Amino acid sequence: MITEEVRDFCLTLRAVTEGFPFGADALVFKVKGKMFAMIGLDTRLLNLKCDMEKAIALREQYADVTPGYHMSKVHWNTINLDGTLPEELIQEWIRESYALVVKGLPAKERNKLV
Repeated sequence: MITEEVRDFCLTLRAVTEGFPFGADALVFKVKGKMFAMIGLDTRLLNLKCDMEKAIALREQYADVTPGYHMSKVHWNTINLDGTLPEELIQEWIRESYALVVKGLPAKERNKLV
């Protein structure tokens, strides 16, 4: 996947906004104000939130998945978008990251997304 494809996919999810809170080279995607993805426009590295146990398993299984760069290494993975990983897999991980963030929202906000 390329940056534009990641952006287009993230924006298909409900209540997603995008912005540059960390500078012009890091595009951030949020749901209800909470970040679930960040992509480096120059680096093509994608940070996604991940279940702790799954994060470790993915790092062991895929060379292009590493602990979150500039993020909590426990809850975030960094994915190298060099074209090695299938688009469907990256989309699945984006949906999982989104779902984890939605799950952590207050019930009132979470219910608005259903």
